[in-house]
Amino acid sequence: MAAVTVPLPKSKASKRTRHETILFYTCIAPFILGILFFDLIPMGASLVLSFTQWDILTPPKFIGLQNYIKAFTQDPNFPIILKVTFKYALVAVPLRLASGLLLAILLNEATRGVGFFRTAFYLPAIVSSVAAAVLWTWILNPVYGPVNGLLALFHINGPQWFTDPKFALWGLIMMAPWGVGGEMLIFLAGLKGIDKQLYEAAELDGAGRLSKFFKITLPMLSPALFFNLVMSVIGALQSFDTAYVISTARAGTLGGPLKSTLFYMIYLYNRAFAGSEMGYASALGWILFAIIMVLTLLVLRSSSLWVFYEAERKH
Repeated sequence: MAAVTVPLPKSKASKRTRHETILFYTCIAPFILGILFFDLIPMGASLVLSFTQWDILTPPKFIGLQNYIKAFTQDPNFPIILKVTFKYALVAVPLRLASGLLLAILLNEATRGVGFFRTAFYLPAIVSSVAAAVLWTWILNPVYGPVNGLLALFHINGPQWFTDPKFALWGLIMMAPWGVGGEMLIFLAGLKGIDKQLYEAAELDGAGRLSKFFKITLPMLSPALFFNLVMSVIGALQSFDTAYVISTARAGTLGGPLKSTLFYMIYLYNRAFAGSEMGYASALGWILFAIIMVLTLLVLRSSSLWVFYEAERKH
């Protein structure tokens, strides 16, 4: 016998709707207030300050576009921080994506101990970046570090790493796969969602492992790859903590040795708090914001050429 739905009286229905509306806004209020007070208002304040000269101690003085003009035409360090940051991003981002994808494939193929290895591979992602920087300072120590110790077994003199301008940035790039657990989990979730029948059909057609990887796995993982790419690019361009800790601990100066690890965010921090140039630092921040926005939009525009979704494939 079919159930009979009795409609609520209009007054009770409106009261219930009002109650649900109040409950909804109450639940999202902390998030909205957090976005407002910790993101939107500070962003607006920094945008205003970017058009001023402010040393924190005296009132801001409006100077128009002078901070932006100074960055592009007068600051000799501006090209250096762009070069160092983009060089790091160009190598570190593909390295992180490849490492995350490799670990995800290994976990997807594993039959025993998956839970343990998933936890072990993800654990570095939640370890403090300062602790990771200290750990890697020991790993790449030129005297007693295990990397140079391993090279010594093959009669190779290891580099000085973080005290050598030629290798300091490459030492930071070697740290890029550390903490790749987030990307790994996203790739793993994408792998779990691939229909096994696709691989079975490919095997019947005589496809090998490489053919299945490039013809099935990568196209089906393209949405996950797209997300990880965007987030990795943003993260690489905002690199700060590990380079800050290592450059001060080993080289003794921010961005050292000889500005070889002078990342954009390190320079911005130095101008803001060491140089008390909050107006100029705010302008640098908005220039970086514009760069990230342009690169993100370029990736978004290119996604139609290489990102494939399951719904599109079915149609």
